[in-house]
Amino acid sequence: MRLLSGLICALALAAPAEAFAGDGEAWWSGDWYLKIGAAGFVAPRYEGAKSYLLQAQPLISLGKAGQSVRFSSRNDNPSFALYDNDSVRAGVVGKLVMPRDGSDSDDLKGLKPVKFGAELGGFVEAYPTDWIRVRAEVRQGIRSHDGVVADLSADAFTDLTPTIRLSAGPRLSFASNGYMDAYYKVDAKHAIKSGLSQYDPSGGLESAGIGGAITWQATDKIEASAFTEYKRLLGDVADSSLVRERGSKNQFLIGISSTYRFDFALP
Repeated sequence: MRLLSGLICALALAAPAEAFAGDGEAWWSGDWYLKIGAAGFVAPRYEGAKSYLLQAQPLISLGKAGQSVRFSSRNDNPSFALYDNDSVRAGVVGKLVMPRDGSDSDDLKGLKPVKFGAELGGFVEAYPTDWIRVRAEVRQGIRSHDGVVADLSADAFTDLTPTIRLSAGPRLSFASNGYMDAYYKVDAKHAIKSGLSQYDPSGGLESAGIGGAITWQATDKIEASAFTEYKRLLGDVADSSLVRERGSKNQFLIGISSTYRFDFALP
């Protein structure tokens, strides 16, 4: 299931706005690229866990050749740009949400499961300078939860050599009551089943952290990277009985990835 989530969540279509212009050609006509690869990383078993698990994630990226996206991050969810003027991009964004239950960790046994679902919304990103990108995503939960989630990030990036890029920056995440209830609420019934204290969270700041990556363009088609992230759970998430009694406020991730690009054309 983790592999499936990585496969779908990594699939991003970033077609330029010009694809919808009345130029007499279908929007899919022209040169395209397909990147296929994999990432291996160590991360918490679930959000807020203190135990870690070695995980693998397939990577797939599909796009129109000739696009000039200056920077992208592994934290970016699959998005489709409806507006792009080189300095500002905006459009729709989505995220697949995998289920969470007692099979993921003994810590979760007795808690209400989180259903399989998705989050859909919009994104905007801008380049205040040639070496900084800021991005915001706001997404509405579907089926897994009925809340709203917002992710903010800023990344500074520099090319150490023509083939090696270093990037890093801060991250902030917010969530409304609907999200908090799905992941951290423990009512009387589930408190008895799980052994956790009752807890009723409110929406607000979820976490703050920092991430960084070094990317190597080995050849025109092969790209490899190493990445790491740290975030601190905050607010009602940090105060939840799940995190206080069984988990940790400090969340770390470290991993490596590699992709290969295939070029093709559609009539």
